[in-house]
Amino acid sequence: MTTPRFQISEDKNQTAIQLSGSWITQELNTLLPLIETLPIKQGTSVVLNLQHVEIMDSAGALLLQKLRNRLEESGKDTVLENIPDPVKRIISAIEEHHSKTIPAAQERQGIAVFFAETGRHFLELCNKAGELIAFLGLVISASLRQIRHPGRIRFTSLIAQMEQAGLHALPIVGLISFLIGVVLAFQGSDQLERFGAQIFTINLVAVGVLREMGILLTAIIVAGRSGSAFTAQIGTMKVNEEIDAMRTIGLDPIETLVLPRIFGLVLVLPLLTFYADIMGLIGGAAMTMVTLDLSLFQYLRHLQDAAKLGDFLVGMIKAPIFAFIIALIGCHEGLQVSRSAESVGRQTTRSVVEASFLIIVLDAMLSILFSILGV
Repeated sequence: MTTPRFQISEDKNQTAIQLSGSWITQELNTLLPLIETLPIKQGTSVVLNLQHVEIMDSAGALLLQKLRNRLEESGKDTVLENIPDPVKRIISAIEEHHSKTIPAAQERQGIAVFFAETGRHFLELCNKAGELIAFLGLVISASLRQIRHPGRIRFTSLIAQMEQAGLHALPIVGLISFLIGVVLAFQGSDQLERFGAQIFTINLVAVGVLREMGILLTAIIVAGRSGSAFTAQIGTMKVNEEIDAMRTIGLDPIETLVLPRIFGLVLVLPLLTFYADIMGLIGGAAMTMVTLDLSLFQYLRHLQDAAKLGDFLVGMIKAPIFAFIIALIGCHEGLQVSRSAESVGRQTTRSVVEASFLIIVLDAMLSILFSILGV
């Protein structure tokens, strides 16, 4: 390969430029100054002779196109001559896809904007669903490997995650569940008093806490607390390139980081739900004893008649399902973090929003299903 050169010959009517050498990416430092400082003073037309061009790639063809545009903008007609076949093919490809002018962006107006944005968000939703399903496949595959080889289970990480997601969440879950029981009992008593049916306040508290409020509020609290923590922890490891280091030494991030969090939350959320149910019923008992002037023994006797085993089981069945969704989304969003602190915050917010949304939607679907089944 030889250095690219220009040989210029001029007369009054025409300028002939003979190109030679290698017009390739490696020679850009040589080509750029030549093109920018090419002196053409005479003639109204320019002939570019490519007979002695040895080789040309797409970068060289773009520079040649830039030279032709510069000459035509100065008012000179430009013609290419004696083009070797390999060079002709690359020039033709560049001319076919190269646009001299950037088309103006078409501004949508009126209802077109609405449909465009709706379509864009729908496609983003489909892409997100596809990514989540693919991640679910990785989790299931890694889980089956651990089931076949129990020695791969990281019990230390599992216990640590259960402690973080379960034991440390007891105060906030207990307080909110107690207050929800108080609110349900107070509002129910106030409304049922109009019909002389205040005693059914206990039924309202029992069914509301055991079937819906206990598990729903606990799951949303855990999504905001533990789900966001999963995303932030894994995302920070992604930013610090710790996950890349794990892969380098042969560790699977799914088995090491994801599965302990998923299994830990699946095991601990039913326990938190049971705790939330108890605290909610205690809150209802405290308010009922004040508003209805009942003793604790009377409250427990009415509670035994109002609450059924099915009401309790409905909430407990939902718990592991919600736990799996929270942990799956939290870990997935953490692995989607790019190498910036801003991305960690953005994915953490997405994790909480997506998990809370799916929990509420799934809770509504399960409630309808259990109602149809008569549970």
